[in-house]
Amino acid sequence: MNANTSVKIFNTLLSAEAITEWVSVVEAGGIDLFIGAVRNHAHGKKVRHLEFEAYDSMALKEMQKIVDQAMNRWNCRKIAIWHRVGHLVVGDIAVLVAVSADHRAATFAACQYCIDTLKETVPIWKKEFFEDGSHWVSAFP
Repeated sequence: MNANTSVKIFNTLLSAEAITEWVSVVEAGGIDLFIGAVRNHAHGKKVRHLEFEAYDSMALKEMQKIVDQAMNRWNCRKIAIWHRVGHLVVGDIAVLVAVSADHRAATFAACQYCIDTLKETVPIWKKEFFEDGSHWVSAFP
């Protein structure tokens, strides 16, 4: 664990303000924040709600690998990935990624790398609920 990284899984509401405050340091000239929210539609259907499940210990290890790689590759000041599990309704925040670095280009690149890699490698699963049924969507191959 690095004092300049934070990876967490929550079963309560996520706060964009809290994660932004956590990555904020006076040395950083840029902060990038990605907010992944529950939208009201998917696959041409109206979404009622989502359920997220995670293999917590493995997910946290993978998330830590991602932030460590991004810290080294883009020389960031701080990086945090916070993901929510459980029952989420339309408008809820499902995931937050925040990055601070000396310059904006590094924050943009590191933030995109973190969210894209999280969706590819971290064992977190999403179940979408519609008016006519539900199905699982893997955020992990």
